[in-house]
Amino acid sequence: MTREYAPLAIHSLKLGASFVRPTQEFPERVTLDDPAQYVMTDLKQVSVVTVRAKTPMEKAHAKMQRYGVRSLLVLDETDKVLGFLTTTDILGEKPMRFLQNHGGTHADILVRDIMTPHRELEVLSCDDVAVAKVGHVLATLKASGRQHAMVVANNANGPQAVCGIFSATQIARQLGVHIHITEVARTFAEIGSALG
Repeated sequence: MTREYAPLAIHSLKLGASFVRPTQEFPERVTLDDPAQYVMTDLKQVSVVTVRAKTPMEKAHAKMQRYGVRSLLVLDETDKVLGFLTTTDILGEKPMRFLQNHGGTHADILVRDIMTPHRELEVLSCDDVAVAKVGHVLATLKASGRQHAMVVANNANGPQAVCGIFSATQIARQLGVHIHITEVARTFAEIGSALG
């Protein structure tokens, strides 16, 4: 027996309509003993804000402000991760060092000139995060001197995939405390640039 289906009502899209974006609800307050996932931006639930490596730095900064984020995942033309860009990269010493070494103006600086490239990024494993507490993540950020940490899933049949991001600012907000983590030079090149 064939069932009949009535068509649904058709409506006009109104001018000014927006669209639904995925959102993640963070617990308002956490403790150091709560699961680490309570403070992780889960990229299965939230769309990550990205930027291309050839984007001008000022345009990337405007994008951060527009989306209310303090970091951007830097992608190549095939959507592979090339690096990570933070507000500290933009507002810190990296732009001045770049201009001292290469000349030009702020308008000449591209994301690739100041981002942390993939080869210098240290990541956390999804498997480790699944059993970790907020305190473990905070200790990791403090030990590395970083404001952010990326979490990756290691795929047996393919490349790693970024599945989450931790932010010291987000963790502090949820803990209800101020956390002071100073970004430190992590590579010999960064140390050399800082001294030079």
